[in-house]
Amino acid sequence: MSSFLRGVLLGFSIAAPVGPIGLLCIRRSLADGRLVGLLTGLGAATADAVYGGIAAFGLTAVSGTLVAYRTWLGLFGGAFLCYLGVRTFISKPDERHASAGRDTLASAYVSTFVLTLTNPMTILSFVAIFAGLGVASGADYSRAAMVVTGVFAGSAAWWLLLSTGTAMLRSKLGEGPMRLVNHLSGSIIVAFGIYAVATAFRG
Repeated sequence: MSSFLRGVLLGFSIAAPVGPIGLLCIRRSLADGRLVGLLTGLGAATADAVYGGIAAFGLTAVSGTLVAYRTWLGLFGGAFLCYLGVRTFISKPDERHASAGRDTLASAYVSTFVLTLTNPMTILSFVAIFAGLGVASGADYSRAAMVVTGVFAGSAAWWLLLSTGTAMLRSKLGEGPMRLVNHLSGSIIVAFGIYAVATAFRG
């Protein structure tokens, strides 16, 4: 199996489990459309590719610094999740728009990119996974680049499927169901944020 294809499978499997980013993607796809949902996922995919690149290319100074500040990054990420969760909970169904503006598109991408970067322990996960795939850190740059590119492509494929599938339900949801979606997803995202803050304090 090629390095790129291995990366695609890895990226898809990493993105597929539904966590706070998945909930944001689902909710934004329903509220603002497929493109906003897709960009939400692509922000996370880009951050994963960045961390994967740091691990694959053996940038130990960068990874060491990020891991050293994992507590503060975790606190920021948890607080940011709580903020996004509260915003989701209190948003009104009638705030949906037929087409999202540039600010909304940029915010969807940047918010999840930053949020995913607040978990630097991802680097250590990639180091272990790449070692299992036979990609030694910094040893074979061309192979590492193919794996990291595959990781992004696989993750992007998942977010495209999720956002497209969810957006197909958009027109079928009335104000009541959409309000329930906002409340449920907002509450769960806040719970993820509180857990992230508690975990950061323990770290």
